[in-house]
Amino acid sequence: MNDEPKPVVQNEMRFHPLREALYEEMHSRPFQVIPSPARITHLAVFCDEEQSKAQFEHLKILFNKFFVMPPEQDDVCLQYDLGGLRIRREKHLEFTAYTFINFDIPEGSDPFDTTGAAALPAGWLESIPGEVVTAFHLSVEESSEDDEVMIPQVKQYFEGMRLVGSSPQQGDARVWTTLRLHSDGFGRFLIYNKRMSDSQLGRLAQRIIEIETYRLMTLIALPLARECGPHLGSMDRQLANLTQQLADSIEVNEQEVLCRLTDMAAHVEDYRAKTTFRFTATKAYHALVLQRLVELREDEVSGHLTVTEFLTRRLTPAVRTCQAVGERLEDMSKRIDRVSDMMRTRVELSIQAQNQQLLASMDRRSKIQLMMQHTVEGLSVAAISYYAVGLVKILMDAAYDSGLDFNKSMALGIAVPVVIGSVWLATRKIHKHFLALAKEQRDADLADEKVRDKVKK
Repeated sequence: MNDEPKPVVQNEMRFHPLREALYEEMHSRPFQVIPSPARITHLAVFCDEEQSKAQFEHLKILFNKFFVMPPEQDDVCLQYDLGGLRIRREKHLEFTAYTFINFDIPEGSDPFDTTGAAALPAGWLESIPGEVVTAFHLSVEESSEDDEVMIPQVKQYFEGMRLVGSSPQQGDARVWTTLRLHSDGFGRFLIYNKRMSDSQLGRLAQRIIEIETYRLMTLIALPLARECGPHLGSMDRQLANLTQQLADSIEVNEQEVLCRLTDMAAHVEDYRAKTTFRFTATKAYHALVLQRLVELREDEVSGHLTVTEFLTRRLTPAVRTCQAVGERLEDMSKRIDRVSDMMRTRVELSIQAQNQQLLASMDRRSKIQLMMQHTVEGLSVAAISYYAVGLVKILMDAAYDSGLDFNKSMALGIAVPVVIGSVWLATRKIHKHFLALAKEQRDADLADEKVRDKVKK
């Protein structure tokens, strides 16, 4: 007999199907490691779903140009090194970001003589599907010079434009830009590395890339807000005039007013449909910009505006403009609804007054008809009685001719009041029956009207 213990079978844990994806999401867009010097070109391209698929096929062409096996599946973030060129493609909700990093830099060249896109095949960059929103070059250089020596040289790299600069990360680097487009149609950023490691430099470059990308994405809603403003002002004045007329009890054409309110409501809802997503996106992008600016930890350099100071001063009013227009649209929609309710109430009261007049007129007509009915009723009793007496006379003649002996004149005289009384009683009974039915119907109508009034209240 075998007394060995049987192995205990342990049940395996049940994992959520998205568990691995949730872990990988935190690592889907890792920071890059960027040595200095380096040349970076970054693009953010607006695209829909079809254009995003076309962009992936377009990216495969680039891999084939470099004789490298292209990726088989599109992903949130793709990053590959093709010799001296690093390519990074990130998919976002409404745009795709491309980052090209060129490490093959000629000695002694100026920061923007060679760009990150210099190693790309001719025409490939220009034929990316979609609409380019953000496009700028970022140059990374080593420098140990003082700011006084550095600034005059930096101005030449930015075509003499007014500089915006700072000393982030406790002075370990210098960041210079103008936040404007230059002669090549691209923006420019310049990082002078003093004491930062390649990993720190990669994080700094990534923050600058995201600040510039999200800054422009934030501002996309501003022209839309400016377009809506004048139209909202005109509708606001019209609505105020209508409200004033209703408040002053001025006689108005209810149908015309309701048509105007419906037209304004349609325009407001059209603007809301066009702007709601854009204004919500603006708020989200602005929050990301502010967060990245905090992470820069900037200090001032030689009296120049820092990137944080410049963007806070220029970007925040634009965001508040979009927010104000969005709130104004919401307020306008509610006000139009309230005025429409007032007009509907006014129309309902007018209709009720007309109904009361109509019911009073019908009541007068009913009384007249009742009087006429009583008159006709008396004539009807006489007519019916006349024909009924004629029938009784025929019956008496027939009975007398058959041998029955009686006084026909006396019998006919007795029959006349009996016939008239019987006809009158029958007519009154029918009349009372119909009056009872009419009263029941009237009571039912009154009960239904009370129920409707309670429901409205």
